Formats: sequence, C-alpha cells, structure tokens
Amino acid sequence: MHARGGEAHTHNRPLASGKGAAYEGGIRVPMLAKWPGVTKPASFCETPVIIEDFFPTILEMAGIHNPETVQTVDGKSFIRLLKNQKSKDFDRPLFWHYPNKWGGEGPGIGTTSSIRKGDWKLVYWYKDQKKELFNLREDIGEKYDLSAGYPEKTAELSADLGSYLRRVEAQRPSFKVSGKPVPWPDEVLQSVTAQ
Repeated sequence: MHARGGEAHTHNRPLASGKGAAYEGGIRVPMLAKWPGVTKPASFCETPVIIEDFFPTILEMAGIHNPETVQTVDGKSFIRLLKNQKSKDFDRPLFWHYPNKWGGEGPGIGTTSSIRKGDWKLVYWYKDQKKELFNLREDIGEKYDLSAGYPEKTAELSADLGSYLRRVEAQRPSFKVSGKPVPWPDEVLQSVTAQ
C-alpha cells in the first residue's frame, strides 16, 4: 500500500507524479513568504524560483554583500519578487539534474536532466536517451509529449541543457556494456536504444 494511501503518484494532481520525479509533481512546490513591512499580505507571484536562489536571498536580507564563499553562488536573490517588483534576472532557464538512480520507482523517476525555459520544459532520459517536451502553460499535467511536433524547440532546449551540464561539469551515467558515458542531450538527435 502507498504510504499516503490511495493511488500512488496521483497526490499532486493536476501535476504529474510526485517526490523524486522529473515531472512537475516532483519539482514544483508552493512557496510562502512573510516579511512584515516588505511583502504585501495576500499577494502572489507566478515567477518560478529554485532552491539555489535561497542562499543569495538570505544573504541580501541580512545585508551581506559580496560574501567570500568557497563554492560558486548559482542562484539569484529574489528580494525584488518579495517586494512585488519585476526583475529581468528571472527570465532565465531553470535546470534539474539527477544522474543517478536513487531507488524510487514510478512515472518521471529515473536518471534525468531537465530544463524549463519560459513555458517550455524538456526532460532528457539517460537510460534510453529519450526526450520529452512539454508546454507547461497549456499542459501543466505533462500529459502530451510535443517533442515530435516541435523538433526545433526540442533541439534548442537540448542545446541549452547540454551547454549548462558541460559548464557545471555535471556527472552523467555510463553504459554498463561499454563503460562509455551516456551522450549529452544535444548529442542525441532522436531517441536511440541504450548501448
């Protein structure tokens, strides 16, 4: 029986799947913020932020500028969003990278890398090098894979994702038989069988 009761992988509907999945049910969570005198009560913002954004935001809230850190600070402060101000800093792609199998099973769970750019999202599956393309504004439940109908958008997001993964020196799985690394998403033109 599923730990929460009911049918597994349906608890985040209309989002697809749940915790640990590359689909929206596994990565999209609501965020609440209360900052008296700064955030407007009962206001909302639809601009997505990512976990990497919390560190620079907290530093800015604390008045710490140009901190000396060992690691690269990947995120962007979302203070302007908390103040209900627009910010071009958030017209950016978001990335998720899960190159290892952690034990969960179900839809959207596996070795993947994903990118969201505007309303578009691409999920790249390392196991079989399959790509799925979704328009989240029109299909929040990720029911309709549009990769075959939008090859240019699939190629664009594959290139952006591959470039990002190389830039951050991301790890990737290897084929069991050959020991060679699985191709980057922009090295795969179409779905192929794992080697």
